[in-house]
Order: sequence, then C-alpha cells, then structure tokens
Amino acid sequence: MSKLLELTSTTKIYQNGADRVEAVKGASLLVEGGQFLAVVGPSGAGKSTLLHMIGGLEPPTKGEVIFGGMNLYRMKSNDLARWRNSTVGFVFQFYHLIEELNALENVALACFGKGRIYALKKAQELLKYLDLEKRAEFFPSQLSGGEKQKVAIARALVNDPQIILCDEPTGNLDKDSQDKVMQLFNRLNKDMKKTVVMVTHNQEIAKEAQKTLYMRGGELLS
Repeated sequence: MSKLLELTSTTKIYQNGADRVEAVKGASLLVEGGQFLAVVGPSGAGKSTLLHMIGGLEPPTKGEVIFGGMNLYRMKSNDLARWRNSTVGFVFQFYHLIEELNALENVALACFGKGRIYALKKAQELLKYLDLEKRAEFFPSQLSGGEKQKVAIARALVNDPQIILCDEPTGNLDKDSQDKVMQLFNRLNKDMKKTVVMVTHNQEIAKEAQKTLYMRGGELLS
C-alpha cells in the first residue's frame, strides 16, 4: 500500500466569543491507500472535526492536510469543492436522504452532472451490489434504518471516490443492521479496494477495521 493521506500537526480552534475551544490538538495521521482505519473516542473527543478536515470540509487552524500529494487547503475553494465531489464519499450517522425522492433518485442525484441516464444506470448498479435493487422505487419513509444507511452508502459511492469517510455510520442502527453495515464496509474495502476512515464511539465495531486509533480531548493517540 502507498501513502494516500497525511495530516501533519493539525490543530483546529473554534472561537466562540471569549471562549476558545481546541477541538483537535496537533493531530498527525498517515493513511495508506486501501486501508480500513477506525478512530475511536467518546462524544466531544474531536473525531468529527478530524474527519471534516480530512474531507476538505473544515480547514485546520494550524498544520497541513495532504491528499495524493496535494495540500488541500492551499487549493481555491472551487477546486477544493470539485476535488471533494470526485474524491470523497461521506457516510453519516443520520442518512440525510431526501424524503421526496425514492432510493434510486437519492443515489443518482449525486452524479446527475454526468448526465441523467448515466446517473440512473450507475445508481441501479450500486443498489444491486448492495442487495437493494428491489427497494429502488421505495421512498425513505418505506425503508428500515439499515436500508436507509445502505442507500446513503450507495450515494457515497456513486462518483467512485478514492476514500470513504464515515462519521458514526452505525450509531443510529440496531445490532443486526450494525453488523450488516460493517460487513458492507469490509466488502467495499476488500472487493473495491476503497480506503475507509471511520470515526465511532463503539469499540466493538472498530474491531472490523485493519487499524484502530484512539482520540481523547482532541488528541489523536496510537
């Protein structure tokens, strides 16, 4: 495996009036292409902020985020947005599906810029891969929590990203659905060679990853 992503002494400070919150404190991280990495820590540890910096959503106050040799936060905002759309797939605890669209449309919407016919075909292929082809015309209200998360994962994959970033992806699911979603991430990692970085408070599901790091009080620990 080769180096895909590197964080060097990244710090994120939020200023709220007179209050100064150091959400991430000098975190350094190396992620190899094809790796499945979990970062475990309690709520408020800085995990989501770390993930947002990796994904081009949140510039660090100090330090650098290098992806594929590019310093993300030296890019122009439009270039960074294009990079994020083509390179990163995000999966969150809450599915953020559009209630007025069915499963197929929710997935396809993320790549309509490549043409409607292409987008719908790609979405159909992904739903079939995730064993959801029979739910393609179902609306979010008609899907179980596990099925909604699978639709969200298909949406994250539709632009064929290099890296999938998962923020508490099983936090809203029952045990059976948790297991199925984790099996799916392992399948994506092994079959599609996708790099996966997952943050979670759940040490049990983190065992599915190849490597686990811990985060406490904004500090990333080995």
